[in-house]
Amino acid sequence: MRIAIAGAGAVGRSIAQELVADGHQVMLIERDRAHFEPHTVEQAEWVQADACELSSLEDAGLQLCDVVIAATGDDKVNLVVSLLAKTEFAVRRVVARINVPSNEWLFTKAWGVDVAVSTPRILSALVEEAVTVGDVVRLVTLQQGQANLVEITLTEDTPLAGTPVRDLALPRDAALVTILRGGRVIVPTPDDALEGGDELLFVAAQDVEREIRTALGY
Repeated sequence: MRIAIAGAGAVGRSIAQELVADGHQVMLIERDRAHFEPHTVEQAEWVQADACELSSLEDAGLQLCDVVIAATGDDKVNLVVSLLAKTEFAVRRVVARINVPSNEWLFTKAWGVDVAVSTPRILSALVEEAVTVGDVVRLVTLQQGQANLVEITLTEDTPLAGTPVRDLALPRDAALVTILRGGRVIVPTPDDALEGGDELLFVAAQDVEREIRTALGY
């Protein structure tokens, strides 16, 4: 897969290194000479250009990319890159980094964004997930807000211990997709029973998150 990354700062380079290691063709586009360091990801193609300029993207061959990742530290730039990638180059998948949480509402399909990744939101969710028991923690927003990946950790003395998954009175727009138990990752079947301390991962519509909590007795 050919992937273009706009922004070769610490985040862009880290993403590039991971993708190269997985066997993808990666092109890093960077305007700032201070961040133009091809030796840091030698297997990637480096282009020194302004990713907000249509002609620069044409010269770089963005139309040949399967995925574009807008990973700069400037939300305005990431939005412009996303819009150009989708509308001018028909890139199939556009992923954009959100730096300022208050800008999250802008990162939608109207701006060409297929997947928006908010670093502050992810970090706060991970902190909540680490310290919160018995409450719903939203980890990732999917499909532009239509659904979320949420987590809830059962208390050790939960009355649901021994209850099979099929007996959970979950709301209609919620699905239990994974149970994390110790070092195990369990894809639940109707006959699997819950245990105290289980971390439950759901894909759910935002408006039923409270109902999930109620169904689990919290």
